[in-house]
Amino acid sequence: MNDTTVLLVGHGSRNPAGNTEIERFAAQWRARRPDWRIEVCFIEYAEVLLDAGLDRAAHNARRVITLPFILNAAGHVKMELPAAIERARQRHRGVHFACARHLGMGREILGVLQAQLDRLMAELHHPDPRTTGVILLGRGSSDAGANGELAKLARWLFEDSDHDLVDLAFTSITWPRLESVVQRQVRLGMSQIAIVPVYLFSGVLMDRIGAQLVRLRQQYPDVAFALGGAFGFDAGVFDLVDARALGAGATEGGLLECDGCKYRLAAEAEHLHDHSHTHTGHGHDHHHHAHA
Repeated sequence: MNDTTVLLVGHGSRNPAGNTEIERFAAQWRARRPDWRIEVCFIEYAEVLLDAGLDRAAHNARRVITLPFILNAAGHVKMELPAAIERARQRHRGVHFACARHLGMGREILGVLQAQLDRLMAELHHPDPRTTGVILLGRGSSDAGANGELAKLARWLFEDSDHDLVDLAFTSITWPRLESVVQRQVRLGMSQIAIVPVYLFSGVLMDRIGAQLVRLRQQYPDVAFALGGAFGFDAGVFDLVDARALGAGATEGGLLECDGCKYRLAAEAEHLHDHSHTHTGHGHDHHHHAHA
């Protein structure tokens, strides 16, 4: 890896504190891997965006591994990232660009969520899984496959536990929302509810979840709620980025799942036509409906 740069690609948050957390993660990762060159950029809402980040990573490198530091491979990972990598290949002919798989929602993230749930159960006065509903709370996407990944995690968590109810809810873009899932679980007899946000870092939506919980506690005074936090600094996430970077470094080609796919190329014309924030860093809310 001594001739390689690993470029950690964050989504970017309208809350600057969210981007600062990713910078802090990168600093801790560098301390853990002092022999690696690790750079950071963001897809939107930040100063250093994809093109600048790829140029910075390519400087004095023979190979660049981009690592999408993102749980769900929705539009950004499937379209904007490969388009930016292709532009970088044209600008840096002597550099090999590979792309690691995004973090995803596999068994590694399941382990992190199970640890979160264990902590929440320990907080509750009656840690009985039969009367404690679990809600996995994701960001939500207009990409059905990305939403399905969260459903898969909910199913795995259900099968690996004794909880009678493990449901999913979404903070934005799609449904069901947290309030309606809480209402359903209370109606089905849950006296405690553990809410597990599936978020790497804090940001605008995590703040919103905290405000929602205040209202839910007022609305359901007889129900005990426990709320987890973002888990980006958990040891399991560092293990996962290590594995992703090393895996991409060991293989040539470095294609994304959708790289070269005719359907992705057709969709790019629609998805990329006006994403001005990928060039200027100034996002607009009317774009946000397509983001995960």
